[in-house]
Amino acid sequence: MRFSRRTASASLAVALVLTLAYEAVPHARVPADERETADPFGAACRIRVTGSKVTAYCHNPYPEPDHVSLHVECARWWDIDTDSSPIEAGPAQTVRLTGRCWKEVGEVWISHRREG
Repeated sequence: MRFSRRTASASLAVALVLTLAYEAVPHARVPADERETADPFGAACRIRVTGSKVTAYCHNPYPEPDHVSLHVECARWWDIDTDSSPIEAGPAQTVRLTGRCWKEVGEVWISHRREG
């Protein structure tokens, strides 16, 4: 079997491209012991501020319920900040939370709490 220099160069180029293409793909490298003990939790939330009103939608993709609360901090010192009561987002459930300020909204965030 004879290989020419051109064949060897082409084979090397293909091997290099395949190696680089493989390395360019992001991989999740989680050790086996962590995969088995990982306990995913927490609803994914989208927050929209429109003027002085706040609306949040939280979707829980996990089997364990998540109790979410909306926290609204108003921009004006005299405006009343609000913290909603925890709402249960069950498995595969989306919940809506609302809040508002009299004037401008300063900061908004969602807190998550496990049952119990």
